[in-house]
Amino acid sequence: MIATILPGGSSFHAVLYNERKVAKGTARHIEIKNFGILEDIDSFGKPTPEELRSYLQAYSERNGRIRNTQFHLAISCKGQEMTEDELLDFAHSYLKEMGYGQEGQPLLVYAHRDTDNNHIHIVTSRVAPDGSKINDSQERIRSQKAIDKILNQDARKKCEKDLERAKGYSYSSMAQFKALLSSLGYESYVKDDTLYIKRQGTVQMNVAVPEIEESFAGCKRDRRRQREIKAILLKYRNVNSNIKGLQSDLKKNFGIDLVFFGRKDKPYGYIIIDHNNKEVLHGGHILKLELLLDFATSDERLDRIDAFIDSVLTANPKATTFDINEKLRRSHAYIKRGVLHYGNDSRSLNPLLAETILRNDRISRIESFGPVTEAELDRLCHIYKVERKDLISLRSERSMKSSNAVNQFRSLFNNQELDYKALKSAIREAGFHIHRTESGDRFAVNFKEQIIIDLRAEGFDLSRLDYKPVKKEHTHVRKPQVKSAKPGKSGVRPLRDAGGGASDSNREWEVGHNKNYDDIDDGRSMKI
Repeated sequence: MIATILPGGSSFHAVLYNERKVAKGTARHIEIKNFGILEDIDSFGKPTPEELRSYLQAYSERNGRIRNTQFHLAISCKGQEMTEDELLDFAHSYLKEMGYGQEGQPLLVYAHRDTDNNHIHIVTSRVAPDGSKINDSQERIRSQKAIDKILNQDARKKCEKDLERAKGYSYSSMAQFKALLSSLGYESYVKDDTLYIKRQGTVQMNVAVPEIEESFAGCKRDRRRQREIKAILLKYRNVNSNIKGLQSDLKKNFGIDLVFFGRKDKPYGYIIIDHNNKEVLHGGHILKLELLLDFATSDERLDRIDAFIDSVLTANPKATTFDINEKLRRSHAYIKRGVLHYGNDSRSLNPLLAETILRNDRISRIESFGPVTEAELDRLCHIYKVERKDLISLRSERSMKSSNAVNQFRSLFNNQELDYKALKSAIREAGFHIHRTESGDRFAVNFKEQIIIDLRAEGFDLSRLDYKPVKKEHTHVRKPQVKSAKPGKSGVRPLRDAGGGASDSNREWEVGHNKNYDDIDDGRSMKI
């Protein structure tokens, strides 16, 4: 732990320095105390750097004899040994020991993130709330004594508390337990079957190794949570350019610590600590180290995947979409209908690659039928629009389901009771479609079961599939006879209405169609 007293002044330039860091995103304002209405952000909004500086200057005017009224302090720990909250608690104790913790003393605290060591900056005034000067005699010597006093009082108590907390996690090796202690800000080592726990360069506690090892056995893993962590690691790796940024995002957003082993620039392994679920995981079992540290832009990764697909097709010219996706699975990428997908990004494949893969998919489909004759292969290539027949091999014999289908067809064709319509209906019910070529050959194809049968090659009577219209017998149709009107009792046909009208036009028809012309004026037929 280091406390550095920085240069003073009367203009409180430290406020502007820290606020510029906040504006750049490398610092965060974590506490403001005793600044009057400037603290009421809900009513008056966030105070400006100039307002904060002016307030400290006005406050310091309580004692006009003090020239350098600014007190600027930085407190830092080794690496991630202490969190921001722990550093803030330490700062409160430190200020109290140094005389700056009085009631009413204005205080600004900023957490900085621009170095590898967690640290905070404190800005206040050397003027006490009652207007007196805060003692600065032998300030640097008193500062170190204050640090030693605070650490000696709290370090062991805190270590005991953190050790009990660590024992409540799920872990499966001493390396994982030591990594857990590291995430809590401790160094540790094993000697003579004893685990020694250090902080601030001093051994705070020691514990027997068997006591820790008792918790190794029977450790159950939440597989679903592990898959979630893997997805989180990949997502945040893609939005960060280095390990430090990745660690910071995971800790802040998900309570996940990554502890690496080896050199900073070239680690050889890592441990995942899921504080929310109190679980310690072997990093390599979740995501390989080389994938975790594969910091690259989306376009760079897509270019790599393109090149990888090209190499797969070079090694296997018949590689299908399924084959390639199996190889891309570990990279969390896939292709679909000529489009490469990676995370939330996608782009079209090279047209030549896309066409080759789609052709291979069709070839794979043809091969699933297991054609045994050249004619069957030609028909399938015609159906699936594949020109490269040389890439497809014929089977030496039919599969069992294809042989069973042939036998089923024989029973249908041998059944003479089935006429053309009944035979076609039975074939459809069996799931087959009949394909006819220009040369007159017939193929029975079942797309669902991937079966094709060359009916001519199998010796089927193809004429049974030809439509034969049924000839109808012609019967003699008698012409309808025109019934003549029945004569009256006198033997004379009743006279028609001689009046004008439409009926007149039919008289000629009546006369013209009557065959007994001689009887019309036959006086013998008239009764006087």
